[in-house]
Amino acid sequence: MSSLLMPKATAVWLIDNTTLTFEQISEFCNLHVLEVQAIADGDVGQGILGFDPILNGQLTQEEIDNCCNDAKLSLKRSSSSLPETKNKNKGPKYIPLARRGDKPDAIAWIVKNHPEVKNNQISKLIGTTKDTIEKIRTRSHWNISNITAKHPVLLSLCTQDDLENAIIKAGGSVETNSDEN
Repeated sequence: MSSLLMPKATAVWLIDNTTLTFEQISEFCNLHVLEVQAIADGDVGQGILGFDPILNGQLTQEEIDNCCNDAKLSLKRSSSSLPETKNKNKGPKYIPLARRGDKPDAIAWIVKNHPEVKNNQISKLIGTTKDTIEKIRTRSHWNISNITAKHPVLLSLCTQDDLENAIIKAGGSVETNSDEN
């Protein structure tokens, strides 16, 4: 479950509109009890407009009433019918100019040590074109004499987990000692 939206503004609203204890409000808003007390005293949060947790669906009036009547109860967030948000794929990661020349070396390492990995997997893993990968496989790359196989993780072009997942997906086996160069 995600964190509370605007916790101080929610605390201001709960202080102004309910008889909840500072402990209940601090636990719900994930604030320190002294901070909630300072908001109530007017020392902190001057000018913050209260944010109604009932209107935004984070609490129900029944939950507030139950907790106002029994100081030992804790406020529970309302469950949302909305699905949890997923992190969007940001697309290809940025490789600095100085590191882009290392891509053929990483491709050569994968082709040499794990020939079962397909070109499209290498393309996604390293961030290069399938044409470049094919030219390195067939040793027809324009700079093939200067390409030396180097581990892509050591070149910081991918993570070890991503590399292992690509190898496993291609049907290969992952050795526990991956310090080969």
